[in-house]
Amino acid sequence: MAAPNQGQGLIQGRSRGRTRFDPGPPSPRHAHTVKHPFPVVFAVSSMTSTVTAGRRPRSDSSQRLPAFARNLAPYVICIGAFLLAWQLLSLMLGTGRLPGPLNVIADTWDPYISQPFFDNGGTSKGLGLQILISLQRVAAGYGLAAVVGIAIGGLLGLNRFIGKGLDPVIQVLRTVPPLAWFPISLMVFQDANTSAIFVIFITAIWPIIINTAVGIREIPKDYTNVARVLRLRKSDYIRNIVIPATVPYVFTGLRISVGLAWLAIVAAEMLKADGGIGYFIWDAYNAGGDSSSSQIILAILYVGVVGLALDRLVAYVGKVVAKIGRAHV
Repeated sequence: MAAPNQGQGLIQGRSRGRTRFDPGPPSPRHAHTVKHPFPVVFAVSSMTSTVTAGRRPRSDSSQRLPAFARNLAPYVICIGAFLLAWQLLSLMLGTGRLPGPLNVIADTWDPYISQPFFDNGGTSKGLGLQILISLQRVAAGYGLAAVVGIAIGGLLGLNRFIGKGLDPVIQVLRTVPPLAWFPISLMVFQDANTSAIFVIFITAIWPIIINTAVGIREIPKDYTNVARVLRLRKSDYIRNIVIPATVPYVFTGLRISVGLAWLAIVAAEMLKADGGIGYFIWDAYNAGGDSSSSQIILAILYVGVVGLALDRLVAYVGKVVAKIGRAHV
């Protein structure tokens, strides 16, 4: 049989008459060409596997920690850095001017830290009892401000005429500093405790009024139109539409007000009060003892912790009330 021609590319299939392509043997000038693609694939695969095997997976150290440790780590690191900076600043200025955290603990451990509820009669009480005295005043003034503020804010929000007319009065009075009200309250009530409660009331009421009124004005027009179509009575409109829609605004005002109330009572007790955390701070300053600075710093820490707790408490109550309101809508 004769050898096939190298130029022959088409071979007639005898069985089914189909035409198929046969490239034929490679020419001498292409003898250096790779004959099969598989070795290239194998080479690339082996190279890739070698690189992959040589590269170690990155290990995230935070993933090896438990969930509670990962959540707690930012607080521990940041608070620890703050305490360290405080201690270094104390060493630079001197413990007489600024006691460090270690000095504060050592100077106030007995009795203010170890016995927070001791009572030696009169105003000589532990910090726990002083905080309770201040909280009683705050509860009276803040509670009264919440009731009156929500009522006035609701009236201003529902009645555009009254809201527009009283807006300048509210904007002027709300900018008055809390302590500016204290001399007037002393002249009117002739009692330091009642005056302190009034200062809390007049300080905390403005955010409640403003946020309640704004919440009512921000009710969507669709709700109001539906109420008109259904011809709801005023009481039903307030109970089913106004109150659920304004709850987030009201609790925003309450949350702002509780911080202002706690700030005002500390300042008011410094001026004239019998007992309370503000009185304790001012009395420690006037005493001028070796541990007075440590006592003041410890009382400030107590004030901050209680203020944080009050803010979180009001926020939690707001979430619960909002959830109940959504469930009944």
